[in-house]
Amino acid sequence: MRDNLDLAASAQELADAAPTGSIDRAAATSVAITLATTRDIDSARKTLDGVTPAEVREAALALFDRLATTDA
Repeated sequence: MRDNLDLAASAQELADAAPTGSIDRAAATSVAITLATTRDIDSARKTLDGVTPAEVREAALALFDRLATTDA
């Protein structure tokens, strides 16, 4: 299983590839920062519940779920 820092690196790559100012970039950046600054997956997931605005939160949670369930 990948750890938070591995997942954060994947999220940062997605953020870097997303268009500036897009929901995708904001969501991926939120996921990257959250994963890099929390101690485990459960803490990261709980932290993402507080992301605003709602559309960024929803996109961040969807991305987080994709990354967290990927064994790559």
